[in-house]
Formats: sequence, C-alpha cells, structure tokens
Amino acid sequence: MTTDTAFAVHQIARPAGFPTAAAFTLAEGPVPAPVPGTALVENLLLSVDPYHRGLMDGGEGGFELNAPLEGRAVGRVIASRDPGLAEGDLVFHRAGWRTHALVRLGVDGTRTLRGHEGVPLEAYLGILGGTGLTAYAALTRTAALREGEDLFVSAAAGGVGTATGHIARLLGARRIVGSAGSPAKVRRLTEVLGFDAAFDHHDGPVGEQLAKAAPDGIDVYVDNVGGDHLEGAIGALREYGRIAWVGAISMYNGDRSPAAPRNLFEVVHKSLRLEGVLVRNHTNLQEELEDFLVPHLRSGRVSTDTTVVQGIDRTVDAFLGMLRGDNLGKMLVRLGA
Repeated sequence: MTTDTAFAVHQIARPAGFPTAAAFTLAEGPVPAPVPGTALVENLLLSVDPYHRGLMDGGEGGFELNAPLEGRAVGRVIASRDPGLAEGDLVFHRAGWRTHALVRLGVDGTRTLRGHEGVPLEAYLGILGGTGLTAYAALTRTAALREGEDLFVSAAAGGVGTATGHIARLLGARRIVGSAGSPAKVRRLTEVLGFDAAFDHHDGPVGEQLAKAAPDGIDVYVDNVGGDHLEGAIGALREYGRIAWVGAISMYNGDRSPAAPRNLFEVVHKSLRLEGVLVRNHTNLQEELEDFLVPHLRSGRVSTDTTVVQGIDRTVDAFLGMLRGDNLGKMLVRLGA
C-alpha cells in the first residue's frame, strides 16, 4: 500500500444468513483529488457496526454492490478545497470502509472534532461517537432513566452495551444488570465495568436468569438483542417500566420477522412503554454528550472500551468478528501506524 493508492472495501454479493468474506473484496485505485467544495481525508479509524448487516441486503437505503461501503470514520484532512476545512483538521464523517474519502463539511454528518485534550481518538467512534450517543439518547430521552432506578441491558459487553453501563452509572442508576455471550464477558462486566450482576445468555432461559439477577425487577431495559431477551425483560419490568429498543442482533442474520414475545400483552397490563431509538434522530445531543462524558474520560472514571483491529485489509474480519461477538466494547479498525 502506497500513499498514491486508495483502498476501499466493496460488497460484491448479497449475504444469505451470516455473511462470509467471499461477499467482499478490497478494491484499489488512485487517491482522489478534491474538487471545489470538498476536502480529501485520510482515514485513521473506521467503525464496523451491527446496522451494516441490514444494509448489506440492499433495497431502499441499502448498500450498492461493487461500490465502497460506508460507515462512521475519523480522519485527517490532507488537502482541501472546502473553505470550512483546513489541512490537518480532524474530522468525523460517514465515508468509512476506505483509506481516503472526499467530504463536505456539514454534509452527511461531516464535522470537525472538538479535540478534547486527554481523550483518545478511539473515543470519537465509541463512547463519544454514534455508539455513545445511542446509549445516551436511549437513557436520557427515550427511557428517561431516573436516579435510583434499576436497569437491564442486553449485549452489555458490546459497544452500545458498555456505553449504556457507564452512562447509567453516572446518571445514578441503582442496580445495573447485563447479559453477554461468554463467561469472559460476564466477568468483565462485573469485575471491570462495574455492573452489579451479569449472566451468559447461553446458560439458560433469559427470563429465568434475569429474575435471579434482578429479583426485585427492573425499571428500564435497553435492548440490543430482541427475541428472548425482550420477552425476558417484559417479564421483569415493573409497572410503568420503559424499553428503549436499540437493536436486534438475534434477527440480523436470519428471520427478520420472528414471533412476537409471548408475553407482549404485559406491555398493556403493566402500562409499559416501548420505543425505538435511531441515533440519527438525536444528533442534536452531540455536544451535550461530550460535555457530560469528557470530564469522566479525563479522570479515568469512564473508559473507551474498544477492540481495535489493524489495517484496511482486515476490515471485513473486524466486521464478521463483531457479528460473532468477538469484541469487548466497540469494534474499530485502525489505518496506518
């Protein structure tokens, strides 16, 4: 790989079920030159996220075949014909899964980073990026978590899950319970990340394990999984409980229309509220999120919680690993040294 060559991950086939590396290729070409109104960014960090899996099926808003995939990224401006961007600026944008990108300030979420001293770059794609913003919006807007309330979060060792745990603790949650997919992740939740209880969802019915971990019930559920986790949470929620539904990992690689939870009518019986969370509807909270978290990142009370894979040629590996649950915290790809 040379500085005159740009690389991008292309999708070349639609996956059936769990994706394989054969559905992707690494394409190369010349580094693009900025046209008036654009800036050339050399990417430093790329994000791979669960939502990418749904876009790979195509359809309205989905990824096109034989074209660079897109995702959140942080990079440095190396040439600019955009009056709002100068050479050397660090920017957040959505033209990831490639080494170089042409961006326009204010278009598709492109913005300069505030560059908080003492905060690692990885944080801007993790707890200060879309991952943390999702957790913050879920807790403060959708579920309106109050001090002293009890919380359950599924896929708690992933990016949104770890961010949810950190933010909930700062907001004054009383008891935080998480589910994860391995004994090592369960230990990390309780021994490193400060969860009060955690369980491996492979060890038995989620509802039964949640009842043991939160015998007095819960007030809020942040759902990253759906399926049996949603059913278990509905059973554990107290009257007037709230569900912030972020994702449905259990459905991404199979049937997208599973049977509804068998206890769905409990939503009515308990006067529960279930509301979906789309981070694009909460971008106005970005500065609020940073002002809230940066002091705690600097003090070390909150960690970045990332798993970082090196090299554009390993982007697909990182993505597939994230879908398998190989990551602790947010899965990222670092480009360059």
